Amino acid sequence: MPDEAELERLLSEPVPAVVDALAADEGDIVLLGAGGKMGPSLARLAVRSLRDAGRRNQVVAVARFSNGELRAGLEADGVRTIQCDLVDGAQLAALPDAPNVIYMVGQKFGTSGDEARTWGLNAWVPGAVAARYAQSNIVAFSTGNVYPLTSTDSAGPSESDATGPVGEYAQSTLARERVLEFFSRRNGTPMAILRLNYAIEPRYGVLRDIADRVRAGEPIDIGMGMVNVIWQRDANAIALRALGACSSPPLVLNVTGRPAVSVRWLAEQFGQRWGIEPRFEGTEAATALLSDASRMEAMFGKPDVALAAMLTLVAEWVEGGGRSLNKPTQFTSREGRF
Repeated sequence: MPDEAELERLLSEPVPAVVDALAADEGDIVLLGAGGKMGPSLARLAVRSLRDAGRRNQVVAVARFSNGELRAGLEADGVRTIQCDLVDGAQLAALPDAPNVIYMVGQKFGTSGDEARTWGLNAWVPGAVAARYAQSNIVAFSTGNVYPLTSTDSAGPSESDATGPVGEYAQSTLARERVLEFFSRRNGTPMAILRLNYAIEPRYGVLRDIADRVRAGEPIDIGMGMVNVIWQRDANAIALRALGACSSPPLVLNVTGRPAVSVRWLAEQFGQRWGIEPRFEGTEAATALLSDASRMEAMFGKPDVALAAMLTLVAEWVEGGGRSLNKPTQFTSREGRF
C-alpha cells in the first residue's frame, strides 16, 4: 500500500517562495477550519516553511477535531491544535490573537436538505470571525462556484467579471465573500479572498474521481466537459503567500491551474495507462464551471506541479490501492445541488 505519511510529507514540502514570504512576515498563523481536506497539509506546510525560514512562530490549527488521530498527528508535527466550534461565540472569543488568519470554514456537501446550516456556516460565521480578528490579515478560501457556467471556448471568468452563483451552496459562498468584504471595508481589515477551483491530491479531487470510474469500468458523465485543477500544495502555498498581499477592500484571486482541461481527455489518459477503454455518458455542454487564473500567475507565478505530474501521482496511488477519502467532488453537477 502507498505510504500516507510520505504523501503528507510530499504535500507539505516547503517551496522557496513560501519560505521567503514567511521569513519576511512575523507573527503566528491561525488556521480556522483546519480539519478538512486541505487544512492538515496547509498546517504542516506552514510549520515546515517557518522552520526553514528560521522563524519560531506558532501555527495554530482550529477545528472541531472529531478525529482524534488527526489532532494527535498534527501536534506531533509541531502544530498547536485547539478544539473549537466557531458557531459558539464564547469559544471563538477565547481563541488566541494572531496577526495572520487563514479561514477555511464552510459547508458544501449536504447542502440539499440542510440549506439553513450551509447558509449559517458560509455566510454568518465569516462575519463573526471577521469581527473577532478585525486587526489581523485574513486569507479566506472561497470557490469558483460563485461564477456562472461560461463558454468552454473561453478562458473562464476573471476576478473582474460578474458573479452568478448557481444553487444555494454557491449563493451562500458569494454571501460569505460579501460579508467579509463588508467587515474589511468597515474595519479596515486586510483580506484576500481565494476562489479555489479544484484542488487535487491522490486521495480526493476531480482526478481521483475520474480515475476511480475508469478503473472500475463505470461511466463518466461528461456534461461538464472541462475543468480547472491545481495540486493541493500549490493552492496551499498561494494561501500562505497571500497573507502578505492582503488589502482593504479585499484582494480577490482565482486560484487554480490553467488552461482548463477536457474531462474526456483526462479519462482517456488513465485508460491508456491501464489498458481500459473509458465509458462515457452524456455529451459535452457548451458551458462549464471555469476560472481564469491569470492574475494569480501574474502575482505568484505558475503552479509548481504540472498536470502531467498530477496524473502520474494519482494513477500510481490508485494502482497501489491507495486510500480514498470517499468525498466525491460532484464536479459534474450543473444545477448547483450538493
